[in-house]
Amino acid sequence: MFAIDSLLVKIALIGVIGIGAQWAAWRTGKPAIALMLVAGILAGPVLGLIDPEHDFGALREPIIKLAVAVILFEGGLSLKFRELRHAGIAVFMLVVVGVPVGWALGTAAAYYGAGLPFELAALFGGIMVVTGPTVIIPMLRSLNITPRVKHMLKWEAIVNDPIGALLAVGIFAYITHGGAEANTIGIATDVVAASLLAVIIGSAAGFALTFAFPRGWVPEYLKAPVLLTTVIAVFVLSDLIMHETGLITVTVMGVVMANRETYSSHMLMRFKEDLTVLLVSGVFIILSATLDWSVVQNFQFRFLLFLVLLLFVVRPLTIMTALLFTRIPFKERLFVAWIAPRGIVAAAVTGLFALRLSDYGVPGAEALVPLSFAVVIATIFAHGFTAAPFARWLGLDRGKGDGVLLVGANSWTIAFAEFIKGQDRKVLVADPSQLALRRARRADLPVYHGDILDEVREDHLDLGEYQQLIAATDNDAYNALICSELAAEIGHDRVSRTVGAVRAGHVRRGRVFTLAGTPIEEQLDRLQAGWTFSRTRITEVFTYADYAQRMKASGGDSLAVVKPSGDLLIFSAGHRPGVEAGDTLWTFVPPDAPKPRKATTEAAAAG
Repeated sequence: MFAIDSLLVKIALIGVIGIGAQWAAWRTGKPAIALMLVAGILAGPVLGLIDPEHDFGALREPIIKLAVAVILFEGGLSLKFRELRHAGIAVFMLVVVGVPVGWALGTAAAYYGAGLPFELAALFGGIMVVTGPTVIIPMLRSLNITPRVKHMLKWEAIVNDPIGALLAVGIFAYITHGGAEANTIGIATDVVAASLLAVIIGSAAGFALTFAFPRGWVPEYLKAPVLLTTVIAVFVLSDLIMHETGLITVTVMGVVMANRETYSSHMLMRFKEDLTVLLVSGVFIILSATLDWSVVQNFQFRFLLFLVLLLFVVRPLTIMTALLFTRIPFKERLFVAWIAPRGIVAAAVTGLFALRLSDYGVPGAEALVPLSFAVVIATIFAHGFTAAPFARWLGLDRGKGDGVLLVGANSWTIAFAEFIKGQDRKVLVADPSQLALRRARRADLPVYHGDILDEVREDHLDLGEYQQLIAATDNDAYNALICSELAAEIGHDRVSRTVGAVRAGHVRRGRVFTLAGTPIEEQLDRLQAGWTFSRTRITEVFTYADYAQRMKASGGDSLAVVKPSGDLLIFSAGHRPGVEAGDTLWTFVPPDAPKPRKATTEAAAAG
């Protein structure tokens, strides 16, 4: 029987708490990072279930560093150069102008606000230029804002992470090599040279893998392990050259691989995303559990002034200065100026340098850890809980996606799209054939010309605007592929497909659209025979049981249910969403079937 202080039990506990917090965030709509932070503090200093310093000992630092390396690499994999078409100048200014301005203002705030010695203030100000993908990406995942703002925040977070760490490296070298007597030019040269070497190593690794993978030099089952091993290897190699340059290496490697073909990109991305979720959960629990009462006691009242300056002066001035001469609308600048949560990299790098500076006997170094945790806690809660309402107030929130995306332009999908449009709901018909889309255009329906699985689609089509996707082409295999590929991106409960008459009884991938699982050929024949789309409102008088009996008698097909909240749930073969009074059902009925609205009215009158 395992003791509660067993390391194996502690590792399992960290996983359960971290993933549990992520699941609770998904269920409640609260910021995942905030819930993980609270969970880690409860498990650590409050309940004493986890004590990372005691439990992991010397392994704690390398575990966190390797996890951060993988997280940054995965962030780099999400950086597509084509995203810079609309946000490129803004991203450039946020890095080239925003970093030095943010560093200078952060240094001043730490010096005058927090009362740190100037050298420590400069080091901490450098670390504070980071935001970080571990907090920004989960936050952006829950927001439906304009792509340009998302791209700006994502690129800034991922690119600035290693830059902030390198600024800290340079200041640390300056402090430990004699302060004012140090060779500043020599230190700067070393940092720049090590950074360039890190870029070369990362680029070489990225090019090497994207050269080897498409040529079959690595079997499919080894691609993910080889990728992960390479990330760790190049990170450690660069870190041996100079501390923290490994962060640059893995970021550059990710960016290179993101913009070159690997022929296994979807598989590798899913693997890295799953691994990153686990790592983010685990590392955040470990870091927040590290916070002990001695750290809390070192928190001083003057640090509150620093937090106020950081939130309401440093960040807004940095962004407004960096984007001053760009064409970014003011409301988008204002949103970016507010959103700057700090996460794993800020806390981990600060803790690392605080420990080293304390060993060197630098006065004031003990204040860095409580100050960094205060920044992480304050920014996560301040930005995590206000991002959505602030976006709505600025008019940047596009709301909950309620549209329907129909893949495949044929007479049945076009008729269904016309019905959906008549319900005041957004609809889009997608097809790679211009000829097939002609009828949809004549019906004044929004269309997308292109392959829905093509990566170029991401430049023109935001799947977040659609609550349901229905693949209804005449190709069963393509429909199944769409469900398989996009389910991981938008949710398995939000994709469904039609099937052919031959395959109707052999469902493998994706929910089969309509409660009866009717083949697309039969739907087309029914449409030709005069079947129409209609809707039925369920009431206390006209219940779902009454509706089901009427549909059974008429031979009609149940398509979807619209909840009073606006949520759209699809009927599929073998799956019926819950239907209650107040819901509206979408149906496909024969010409001789009783009109649903009339049936509802008659039932109500009879009651």
